[in-house]
Amino acid sequence: MDLISSGKAGQAEVELIAITPNADRVIENAGRTCYLSHDKINEESSRKFIRMLIKSGHTSVLEHASATFRIKGGSRAFTHQIVRHRIASFSQQSQRYVDESGFAFMIPPSIAENDEAKTLYDRHLKQSQEVYQKLKAMKIRKEDARYVLPNAVTSEIVVSANFREWRHLIGLRVDKSAQWEIREICSEILRQLFAQVPPIFEDMLE
Repeated sequence: MDLISSGKAGQAEVELIAITPNADRVIENAGRTCYLSHDKINEESSRKFIRMLIKSGHTSVLEHASATFRIKGGSRAFTHQIVRHRIASFSQQSQRYVDESGFAFMIPPSIAENDEAKTLYDRHLKQSQEVYQKLKAMKIRKEDARYVLPNAVTSEIVVSANFREWRHLIGLRVDKSAQWEIREICSEILRQLFAQVPPIFEDMLE
Protein backbone atom coordinates (compact mmCIF):
# COMPACT_ATOMS: atom_id res chain seq x y z
CA MET A 1 0.00 0.00 0.00
CA ASP A 2 1.39 3.40 -0.96
CA LEU A 3 2.31 5.86 1.75
CA ILE A 4 -0.02 8.84 1.76
CA SER A 5 1.88 11.12 4.09
CA SER A 6 4.33 10.96 6.96
CA GLY A 7 5.69 13.06 9.78
CA LYS A 8 7.78 12.94 12.94
CA ALA A 9 6.56 12.89 16.52
CA GLY A 10 9.54 12.92 18.87
CA GLN A 11 11.54 9.84 17.86
CA ALA A 12 8.45 8.14 16.45
CA GLU A 13 7.45 8.24 12.78
CA VAL A 14 3.75 8.52 11.94
CA GLU A 15 2.59 7.38 8.50
CA LEU A 16 -0.94 7.65 7.14
CA ILE A 17 -1.22 4.54 4.96
CA ALA A 18 -4.95 4.48 4.17
CA ILE A 19 -7.97 6.74 4.44
CA THR A 20 -11.53 6.63 3.11
CA PRO A 21 -11.53 8.37 -0.30
CA ASN A 22 -13.64 11.53 -0.42
CA ALA A 23 -14.38 11.01 3.26
CA ASP A 24 -16.20 14.31 3.73
CA ARG A 25 -18.56 13.44 0.86
CA VAL A 26 -19.13 9.94 2.21
CA ILE A 27 -20.06 11.37 5.60
CA GLU A 28 -22.26 14.06 4.13
CA ASN A 29 -24.15 11.52 1.99
CA ALA A 30 -24.65 9.24 5.00
CA GLY A 31 -25.73 12.08 7.24
CA ARG A 32 -28.17 13.54 4.75
CA THR A 33 -29.90 10.17 4.58
CA CYS A 34 -31.12 10.85 8.11
CA TYR A 35 -32.80 14.06 6.97
CA LEU A 36 -33.52 13.08 3.34
CA SER A 37 -31.79 16.28 2.28
CA HIS A 38 -29.63 14.94 -0.57
CA ASP A 39 -30.95 17.72 -2.81
CA LYS A 40 -28.91 20.20 -0.76
CA ILE A 41 -25.56 18.65 -1.67
CA ASN A 42 -23.27 20.91 -3.69
CA GLU A 43 -19.53 21.55 -3.99
CA GLU A 44 -19.50 23.71 -0.86
CA SER A 45 -22.03 21.90 1.33
CA SER A 46 -20.00 19.21 3.10
CA ARG A 47 -17.99 21.45 5.45
CA LYS A 48 -21.04 23.31 6.77
CA PHE A 49 -23.07 20.12 7.10
CA ILE A 50 -20.32 18.20 8.91
CA ARG A 51 -19.73 21.07 11.33
CA MET A 52 -23.46 21.02 12.07
CA LEU A 53 -23.34 17.27 12.75
CA ILE A 54 -20.39 17.64 15.12
CA LYS A 55 -21.86 20.65 16.94
CA SER A 56 -25.16 18.84 17.45
CA GLY A 57 -23.45 15.68 18.72
CA HIS A 58 -24.61 13.58 15.77
CA THR A 59 -21.15 12.04 15.49
CA SER A 60 -22.22 8.46 14.76
CA VAL A 61 -22.24 9.52 11.09
CA LEU A 62 -18.46 9.95 11.28
CA GLU A 63 -18.13 6.17 11.64
CA HIS A 64 -18.68 5.78 7.89
CA ALA A 65 -15.07 6.88 7.22
CA SER A 66 -11.80 5.61 8.68
CA ALA A 67 -8.04 6.02 8.60
CA THR A 68 -5.08 3.70 9.17
CA PHE A 69 -1.71 4.80 10.56
CA ARG A 70 1.62 3.03 10.91
CA ILE A 71 3.58 4.29 13.93
CA LYS A 72 7.28 3.36 14.05
CA GLY A 73 9.61 4.04 16.93
CA GLY A 74 7.08 4.61 19.69
CA SER A 75 7.92 2.89 22.96
CA ARG A 76 6.12 -0.12 24.36
CA ALA A 77 4.91 2.26 27.08
CA PHE A 78 3.15 4.20 24.31
CA THR A 79 1.66 1.13 22.65
CA HIS A 80 0.38 -0.17 26.00
CA GLN A 81 -1.63 3.06 26.25
CA ILE A 82 -3.02 3.27 22.73
CA VAL A 83 -4.28 -0.32 22.60
CA ARG A 84 -6.65 0.52 25.44
CA HIS A 85 -8.85 2.22 22.85
CA ARG A 86 -10.83 -0.90 22.08
CA ILE A 87 -12.96 0.44 19.20
CA ALA A 88 -9.78 0.70 17.10
CA SER A 89 -7.94 -2.18 15.42
CA PHE A 90 -4.27 -2.93 16.08
CA SER A 91 -1.45 -4.98 14.54
CA GLN A 92 1.82 -4.74 16.47
CA GLN A 93 5.37 -5.94 16.11
CA SER A 94 5.61 -9.17 18.10
CA GLN A 95 8.33 -9.61 20.69
CA ARG A 96 7.49 -13.29 20.63
CA TYR A 97 8.67 -13.69 17.05
CA VAL A 98 10.98 -10.70 16.44
CA ASP A 99 14.54 -10.91 17.76
CA GLU A 100 15.09 -7.90 20.05
CA SER A 101 18.82 -8.46 20.63
CA GLY A 102 19.68 -5.05 19.21
CA PHE A 103 16.58 -3.19 20.34
CA ALA A 104 16.16 0.54 19.87
CA PHE A 105 14.69 2.53 22.73
CA MET A 106 12.96 5.77 23.66
CA ILE A 107 14.54 8.24 26.10
CA PRO A 108 12.07 10.47 27.96
CA PRO A 109 13.13 14.14 27.82
CA SER A 110 13.20 14.43 31.61
CA ILE A 111 15.84 11.69 31.68
CA ALA A 112 17.75 12.88 28.61
CA GLU A 113 18.16 16.32 30.21
CA ASN A 114 19.51 14.94 33.50
CA ASP A 115 23.05 13.57 33.23
CA GLU A 116 22.83 11.43 36.35
CA ALA A 117 19.44 10.02 35.39
CA LYS A 118 20.60 9.27 31.84
CA THR A 119 23.65 7.40 33.12
CA LEU A 120 21.40 5.17 35.25
CA TYR A 121 18.95 4.77 32.38
CA ASP A 122 21.61 3.77 29.84
CA ARG A 123 23.16 1.34 32.30
CA HIS A 124 19.84 -0.37 32.93
CA LEU A 125 19.01 -0.64 29.22
CA LYS A 126 22.45 -2.04 28.43
CA GLN A 127 22.07 -4.62 31.19
CA SER A 128 18.61 -5.60 29.93
CA GLN A 129 20.00 -6.04 26.45
CA GLU A 130 22.90 -8.14 27.70
CA VAL A 131 20.61 -10.38 29.76
CA TYR A 132 18.28 -10.84 26.79
CA GLN A 133 21.20 -11.83 24.56
CA LYS A 134 22.56 -14.26 27.18
CA LEU A 135 19.18 -15.91 27.55
CA LYS A 136 18.99 -16.30 23.77
CA ALA A 137 22.50 -17.84 23.79
CA MET A 138 21.23 -20.33 26.39
CA LYS A 139 18.55 -21.37 23.85
CA ILE A 140 15.79 -19.64 25.80
CA ARG A 141 13.01 -18.90 23.33
CA LYS A 142 12.31 -15.29 22.37
CA GLU A 143 8.82 -15.54 23.86
CA ASP A 144 10.41 -16.11 27.29
CA ALA A 145 13.54 -13.97 26.92
CA ARG A 146 11.32 -10.96 26.19
CA TYR A 147 10.29 -10.82 29.85
CA VAL A 148 13.47 -8.85 30.61
CA LEU A 149 12.75 -6.17 28.00
CA PRO A 150 11.86 -2.71 29.36
CA ASN A 151 8.95 -0.49 28.33
CA ALA A 152 11.50 1.82 26.69
CA VAL A 153 12.00 -0.64 23.81
CA THR A 154 10.52 0.80 20.62
CA SER A 155 7.93 -0.98 18.55
CA GLU A 156 5.92 -0.70 15.35
CA ILE A 157 2.14 -0.68 15.35
CA VAL A 158 -0.62 -0.18 12.78
CA VAL A 159 -3.80 1.43 14.06
CA SER A 160 -7.12 1.67 12.22
CA ALA A 161 -10.18 3.50 13.50
CA ASN A 162 -13.24 5.26 12.21
CA PHE A 163 -13.27 9.05 12.42
CA ARG A 164 -15.55 9.14 15.44
CA GLU A 165 -13.09 7.00 17.39
CA TRP A 166 -10.09 9.02 16.12
CA ARG A 167 -11.76 12.18 17.43
CA HIS A 168 -12.39 10.49 20.80
CA LEU A 169 -8.87 9.05 21.05
CA ILE A 170 -7.15 12.25 19.97
CA GLY A 171 -9.32 14.38 22.25
CA LEU A 172 -8.15 12.39 25.26
CA ARG A 173 -4.52 11.97 24.25
CA VAL A 174 -3.60 15.49 23.12
CA ASP A 175 -4.86 16.94 26.38
CA LYS A 176 -2.14 18.62 28.45
CA SER A 177 -2.67 16.02 31.17
CA ALA A 178 -1.79 13.16 28.80
CA GLN A 179 1.65 11.53 28.88
CA TRP A 180 4.16 13.37 26.66
CA GLU A 181 4.89 10.60 24.14
CA ILE A 182 1.33 9.66 23.26
CA ARG A 183 0.44 13.37 23.23
CA GLU A 184 3.14 14.09 20.62
CA ILE A 185 2.15 11.11 18.46
CA CYS A 186 -1.56 11.88 18.58
CA SER A 187 -0.88 15.54 17.82
CA GLU A 188 0.90 14.41 14.65
CA ILE A 189 -2.01 12.08 13.78
CA LEU A 190 -4.40 15.02 14.20
CA ARG A 191 -2.22 17.20 11.97
CA GLN A 192 -2.29 14.61 9.21
CA LEU A 193 -6.01 13.94 9.50
CA PHE A 194 -6.75 17.66 9.36
CA ALA A 195 -4.61 17.94 6.21
CA GLN A 196 -6.67 15.21 4.55
CA VAL A 197 -10.20 16.06 5.76
CA PRO A 198 -10.33 19.53 7.35
CA PRO A 199 -14.12 19.66 7.95
CA ILE A 200 -13.98 16.64 10.26
CA PHE A 201 -11.05 17.68 12.44
CA GLU A 202 -10.73 21.47 12.17
CA ASP A 203 -12.69 22.14 15.36
CA MET A 204 -10.09 20.15 17.32
CA LEU A 205 -7.45 22.71 16.30
CA GLU A 206 -9.50 25.76 17.25
